[in-house]
Amino acid sequence: MRESHRVRLDSSRPLPDPALLPQGPSRTLLDAIPAQASAGDMALAAPGSAADGRTGPKAVPRRRLRPWRLLPTPTGTPFTFVYAAVLIGTSLFALFADPGVVASALRGSSTDVAHLAHTPVFVLVASALWIAGGITSPLAVCFLVVLTALERRIGGRRTAGVFVLGHTVATLATEVPVGLSVMAGHLPESSLHRLDYGVSFGLAASIGALAGLLTPWLRWTVLAVFGGMLVEDLIAFTDPMADWGHLMALAIGVGTWPLVRRWRRAPGSSAT
Repeated sequence: MRESHRVRLDSSRPLPDPALLPQGPSRTLLDAIPAQASAGDMALAAPGSAADGRTGPKAVPRRRLRPWRLLPTPTGTPFTFVYAAVLIGTSLFALFADPGVVASALRGSSTDVAHLAHTPVFVLVASALWIAGGITSPLAVCFLVVLTALERRIGGRRTAGVFVLGHTVATLATEVPVGLSVMAGHLPESSLHRLDYGVSFGLAASIGALAGLLTPWLRWTVLAVFGGMLVEDLIAFTDPMADWGHLMALAIGVGTWPLVRRWRRAPGSSAT
C-alpha cells in the first residue's frame, strides 16, 4: 500500500533555504511561489486574470425574446405603423358605412383596365388603401408581421419601395393582358371593369424580399409554404388573374434579394 503524507505548514518555523530544495521536474508549483505571496496575490496570478495580461472568455449575453417587436411602432417602423393606421380606418369605414357608399368607393378604387386607362396613378394608390377581409383577417396579421420585420431590417423608404414595386408591376402584368384579350375578342367587355383592390400583391412581394434576409432554413420554409399556398389557389382556378399576380409579386420580391441584402449591410439602413 502507498502511504499518504500530510504536510503541515508551521508559520513559526523558518522556511528552508531555496538552494537546498530539489531542482528539476519534480519541483512542485508551490516551490515557485514566493514565501511572502498572499492568497490575493495568488488569485491575481491565476490564468485568465488581468495580472498575467490575459483575459478569460467573455460571457456571451443571451438574446431575450421580445415579442412586441413583431408589431409596428411610431418610431421604430413609421411606414408600417402609419400604413396600418390607414388600413384600420378604411376597414372601419367598410364595416360601418352605408353598403352602397362602400361599394361605390371600392369600384372607384379598383385597378381594372378601364380605370388604369384613365387614372392609373390614382387607382394604383387608392386600391392599396383597402384590405380584403378587414383588420381581423389573417391577411391583416400577415401584413403587420411581414412589413414590420422588413422595415426593421432595411428601413421605411426601402420597404415602401419593395411594396409599391410588387403592387404596381403585378397589377399591370395581370390587367394589361386582360385589356389585350378584350381587344382581340377573347374576353367579354365586362372584363374591363373587373373589381380589383387590396394589399395582397405588395404583401406577396414583401414576403419574397423578407425571405432573402432570413436564415437559410427559415427562408426556404417561408417560400415553400407561401408559394405552395399560391400554387394551390391557382390550381383551384377560382380567381386565376389574382393568383397569377400573387405568384409574380412573390417572384418580384425574390428578385430584390441583391438589393435588400446590400441595403441591410449599408450604414443607416434602419433609417426611414
